[in-house]
Amino acid sequence: MKTSTQPTDAAAHNGPLDWRMLVQWLSDDGVISSAEAERTVARCASAHSAQHPLQRLSVVGMARKSDAHVLDIEMLTQWLAQRSGLDYMRIDPLKVDVGKVADVMSAAYAERHKVLPVQVSPTEVVVATAEPYIRDWVPEVQRQTRKNVRLVLASPQAISTFTAEFFALAKSVRAASKSGAQGGFGSFEQLVELGKANKLDANDQGVVQVVDWLWQYAFDQRASDIHLEPRREQGVIRFRIDGVLHPVYQMPIGVLTAMTARIKLLGRMDVVERRRPQDGRIKTLRPGVAGVRGEEVEMRLSTLPTAFGEKLVMRIFDPESTVKDLSALGFAAHDAQRWEGLTKHPHGIVLVTGPTGSGKTTTLYATLKRLATEEVNVSTVEDPIEMIEASFNQTQVQTHLDLDFAQGLRALMRQDPDIIMVGEVRDLATAEMAVQAALTGHLVFTTLHTNDAPSAVMRLMELGIPPYLLNATVLGVLAQRLVRTLCPACKTQQDKPTAAASRETLAELVKPWQISGSYRPYQPVGCVDCRMTGFRGRMGLYELLTVTEAFKDKVSREPRLDVMRKQAVADGMRPLRLAGAMRVAEGLTTMDEVLACTPPVQ
Repeated sequence: MKTSTQPTDAAAHNGPLDWRMLVQWLSDDGVISSAEAERTVARCASAHSAQHPLQRLSVVGMARKSDAHVLDIEMLTQWLAQRSGLDYMRIDPLKVDVGKVADVMSAAYAERHKVLPVQVSPTEVVVATAEPYIRDWVPEVQRQTRKNVRLVLASPQAISTFTAEFFALAKSVRAASKSGAQGGFGSFEQLVELGKANKLDANDQGVVQVVDWLWQYAFDQRASDIHLEPRREQGVIRFRIDGVLHPVYQMPIGVLTAMTARIKLLGRMDVVERRRPQDGRIKTLRPGVAGVRGEEVEMRLSTLPTAFGEKLVMRIFDPESTVKDLSALGFAAHDAQRWEGLTKHPHGIVLVTGPTGSGKTTTLYATLKRLATEEVNVSTVEDPIEMIEASFNQTQVQTHLDLDFAQGLRALMRQDPDIIMVGEVRDLATAEMAVQAALTGHLVFTTLHTNDAPSAVMRLMELGIPPYLLNATVLGVLAQRLVRTLCPACKTQQDKPTAAASRETLAELVKPWQISGSYRPYQPVGCVDCRMTGFRGRMGLYELLTVTEAFKDKVSREPRLDVMRKQAVADGMRPLRLAGAMRVAEGLTTMDEVLACTPPVQ
């Protein structure tokens, strides 16, 4: 955007912004044409008068002169920041220490002046404002805090939203702290005292409000996991977003303990027992919009005793994860067609491999969801049940009742199943039962922890399954990883790719394979949609091995990993890194992301 050539606007204007004045400035700066300015004045005259001038202009759809792009509120805020000589800031709530900023001023003061502290250092307070020419409050804040005040310009929508959220959260935490939250544990030795009386009340109103805020905040930020971690001096809350953990909030250890107790209570867990791990489950609702009931969200709970108290992790399950089609999961057309072929077999074993958190369960649920028609009986044995699905018959492993995977699978065999999903093959007994189920006419889906698809066959042989039984039952193996995808709103194409992102480097990484066709390397930038990370969401990378007659011959005659891998490639398997390179060539992710999550081509 072009900026004004005036020396400073502060000298030319003092006081609140006016939308007519902003339109004139936009025209003077060449951001919009004179004709567009006239149309904006006509359209804006009937807009909501109580709105901030930037919001008022953003809803009328002004077209930028240079490229006819519609100017949204962030673009307008950025332009105004340049014109007024202030730094522009997109407020990222995950990078704001709410406890510190809420101590700078009261909520009433922030709302009255329409400002929001966003950073606090020993010498400086950074305050976001949407009124760059109203600064009469600055000396008062400097006098009260004994720190310099540095102004930044932010969207009035963001300031309004986060002012309400930040101060409400700080108020709830303070209320919870005053209720006697002294339940932290200073050392490992004190862990034996966990059964003693605790001053915390899990139903205290402050604790309830903090927990409600935590869930809503996690849903808004697209978090997949929430971590409540007790440390020596304080409690820490972190969110996992697109596979990366982000610190969210630090609070008194007693408040964190009260929150853990509250969540355990809702998850029907033993609140008193804190010396052993526990699992639980909660189903809640996202807040609805305009009176419409919000969608249900399931969370799986897991606690673990640590040196300074009880750590709680909540896994959030996307209600849409089980209805994604193969293309939405990230399957290329080549692999999607072959995967479809495997799932249509009447009997046999289909394996899905990969490390923890690589999306194996999501792939299996999405596949089973499509296969679970009224004509078939789909039954699962899981530890734990990831998400309740009405079209499945799901069984939870309970080791204290001697119900492990092998016992559960043995019981399912007497339940007239058509399709069986076993959560994981961990031992020979489970592997033998899966083979027996496949031999007796059932289609069995299960998972293994191996680095690639051919290694899964070797793993089963190492467990003790003879090669002839593998050849008779295993239909195919799918290895997968999850890779972050570039944010479609802000990614930019590299006109001159760096050496690390060049076509030559890409070709070198996938040898002896070759990448043909167009190559469009993109780089992450960062915007409001992706929280300035440059990435939004994740997609799967897949390596699909189908068991052919030639592959069976190698298993019987030359059961070596390198021989089986070479045969799998000859049969059409594309290695994980090649799948990632294709996504880089399509402009969906970056080379660094692929290298970080895939093994080298062998």
